[in-house]
Amino acid sequence: MINSLTEARKEINRIDEEMARLFEERMECAKVIAEYKKERGLPILDEQREKEIIKKNSRLIENEVIKEYYVSFLKNSMATSRAYQARLISGARVAFAGTEGAFAHIAARKLFPNANTVAYDDFKSAYKAVENGECDLCVLPVENSYNGEVGQVTDLMFSGSLYVNRMFDLAVDQALLGIKGAELSDIKTVLSHPQALGQCAEYIRKNGFTTEEYSNTALAAKYIKELGDKSVGAIASSDAAEIFDLDIIEKNINETRSNTTRFAVFGRAEATRDPKIFGTHSIILFTVRNEAGALAKAIDVIGGHGFNMRTLRSRPMKELLWEYYFYVEAEGNVKSEKGKEMMAELSKFCDKLKFVGSYVKY
Repeated sequence: MINSLTEARKEINRIDEEMARLFEERMECAKVIAEYKKERGLPILDEQREKEIIKKNSRLIENEVIKEYYVSFLKNSMATSRAYQARLISGARVAFAGTEGAFAHIAARKLFPNANTVAYDDFKSAYKAVENGECDLCVLPVENSYNGEVGQVTDLMFSGSLYVNRMFDLAVDQALLGIKGAELSDIKTVLSHPQALGQCAEYIRKNGFTTEEYSNTALAAKYIKELGDKSVGAIASSDAAEIFDLDIIEKNINETRSNTTRFAVFGRAEATRDPKIFGTHSIILFTVRNEAGALAKAIDVIGGHGFNMRTLRSRPMKELLWEYYFYVEAEGNVKSEKGKEMMAELSKFCDKLKFVGSYVKY
């Protein structure tokens, strides 16, 4: 029992000195975690883990009156740790295909607001930039709810060495852009990527526009800015309008409001996930042996070990005519004991079997 103010302050000073030492140790651990997340493209905030820590550690406090203050202390400590991790990760280089204002650029900025984004001409160049060490991560589209899979990216998964550690859904809202002062009545021709033109086909038909295909939505916006013709518009994102100083003539012109693109985060290192984490999805690619029923047997093995397939697609193998490989996304963790057993049995029916990575879907 502390009986005097002097003794109490002396004891607080001793505790503060010890806490300062422990704080440095804690932040060194945060640094290691930051490097892990940086290499694998994982988010700084892990809400599920933070909730678990607060629930577990608050049980260590017996005094119910001060327990709520300890919870606040924990939250502040974790917020400080996240801020430090963000600072450490801010030097990461994240590759994407396209240019500023493209949807891939928007996805990269949303996923990694503190990182340096680097534009490449195509998917393969962005992917290779991570493989050869030019960039730490790349963000590439894997599927669109309106236009389906992005086959080139799936092929890179099959042939390349990178892991998928994260998935992100980006709602795609197309807008009609024009140069400053242009109005809807001025527009006669619209430029955009073929997919964007397809997504806005009804709007284009209704307004009687002629169309011209462009390699990228954001590049189409950049071009009409340089052209300076009120009669030529572009279909692109609202972000592209801001970047290239264009007017937004009309927003949300795509036919379906559920138009969403899934982006994958690729890194050189694989994320290790606790087998007990709810919501883990695994991605595997394989070819089956040239024998009757091989594909059916492979699918039975996946389901038989409790893995619920959410996606099954086939892709042609470029080097072998009429030969295919298969892409599977399934609920479950391949690194769990069940997953290891499933992969071992699956290999009996597959010529090539490849684990591409896992992500958590909350």
